[in-house]
Amino acid sequence: MAVYPAHGVGMIEGVEDREVGGCQTSFYVMRILDSSMVVMIPTDTYKSVGLRSIIGTGEVKKVYSILKERHNVKSGTPWNQRYRKYMEKIRSGSPFEIAAVLRDLYLLQDNKDLSFGERKMMDTARALLVKEIAIAKDSGEELIEADMEKIFS
Repeated sequence: MAVYPAHGVGMIEGVEDREVGGCQTSFYVMRILDSSMVVMIPTDTYKSVGLRSIIGTGEVKKVYSILKERHNVKSGTPWNQRYRKYMEKIRSGSPFEIAAVLRDLYLLQDNKDLSFGERKMMDTARALLVKEIAIAKDSGEELIEADMEKIFS
């Protein structure tokens, strides 16, 4: 099991050799759990594309502490600027950055209506975190969803 940025948790099913541009290259073959999409990641550049292992229990606690932080989110920023900034954080693959995006969007929706893109982004951030935390804690996703609802209610 590993996490591929912006796609989520997946299972590495094997390693395949393919010829690309006249060169033989080895790839990890990874099936994303939520979408069943198959991604091929070059074995020699897996770190630079952000492939990483599932977080540990200590990191889960840090994610929860980020979600519990309360501060004023600036609603004066145009939604498209916020959207770009938040997408960068989601694409980073960092569970801490994703948690910050989810928290900010939850706090922002208390003050104003979120755009369609922001609502979709919030769903994406929540799904990415729920899946990874459920696997890290060896728990059901429903339980993690309930924990997050308690944090934000």
